[in-house]
Amino acid sequence: MPKYGHGPMAIDGVNEANVTAWFEANVDGAKAPLTFDLIAGGHSNLTFGVTDATGARWVLRRPPLGHVLATAHDMRREHTIISALGPTPVPVAPAIGLCTDEDVNGAPFYVMGYVDGNVIRDADAARKHLDEAGRRRASESVADVMADIHAVDVDAVGLGELGKKEGYIARQLKRWYSQFEQSQELTNRPVPLVHEVHDTLSACIPPQEGATIVHGDYRLDNCMLGYDYQIAAVLDWEICTLGDPLADVGLLMVYWNEANDTHDTLITASATTLPGFATRAELLERYAKTSGRDLSAIDFYVAFGYWKLACIVEGVYARYAHGAMGKPAEGFEAFATQTVRLADAAKAAVDKFA
Repeated sequence: MPKYGHGPMAIDGVNEANVTAWFEANVDGAKAPLTFDLIAGGHSNLTFGVTDATGARWVLRRPPLGHVLATAHDMRREHTIISALGPTPVPVAPAIGLCTDEDVNGAPFYVMGYVDGNVIRDADAARKHLDEAGRRRASESVADVMADIHAVDVDAVGLGELGKKEGYIARQLKRWYSQFEQSQELTNRPVPLVHEVHDTLSACIPPQEGATIVHGDYRLDNCMLGYDYQIAAVLDWEICTLGDPLADVGLLMVYWNEANDTHDTLITASATTLPGFATRAELLERYAKTSGRDLSAIDFYVAFGYWKLACIVEGVYARYAHGAMGKPAEGFEAFATQTVRLADAAKAAVDKFA
């Protein structure tokens, strides 16, 4: 993979000369030279920090390197979402500019304002940046901001055509089950609970109460916490669409581990197992009070969240196992075990209502 830029500090994914020229023409106050550093990489969208000669900072997002599906890494879509949410109570980084001319950097990209704070990716980060009182305030902010996201009038902010509004869960079941079956063709191993849970979920989809923004991956580590322990910006709007807001709530419950959980489903140490963080029940109570939504069917959405992640993780395992992601990462076999654990957790959640 060729490096863009010049000199020993050239960085993959950024044509320094072209992007600097674009900044000077399109970003008020930007002063060359610019320096770039990779904040988040991998096989999702790439995120770079940008610093100019005066110390001013921005963030640049672009698709991953190599051949990608344009629909899966749509920079215009992400830029549109954060631009629309800027005037709402939902905290997002300010949208600065969008470049769709691929001659500039080999792919479209957009720039947003830099938001200072901490991303709490694991228990170590939580211990470092949050005391127990801070963990409680962060928990409350997670619930309140999720309610704010779901309260946005999508038509009023210009997002009414972001996706189909009705039948969200049925479409999601079809999409992820199809991907799971494709993965199974590669892995050729039985994970029968994924099939069983799919059939149960498909047979008892709750009525969808309204259509809202669905972030699609809303969790603590997809938020930037300010130094007041409140969410300063919700990040990673990559798979945002319209649909059933309770899908976000159910998935948050999946990620929000507790110390006494019997299902070990996550590979990394979950921050929310530490003292001070709210329990799942407390999060649900606060969200229900703030949003006014009926959460009586939440067990369905939790089961769906575990099941969806099982399908996604099996896909990751299949791609690693068959070389589609290059040289397999050390320990990639853990994804195979994680699929089974997630399927077990999905079945346990299904058993609460089916």
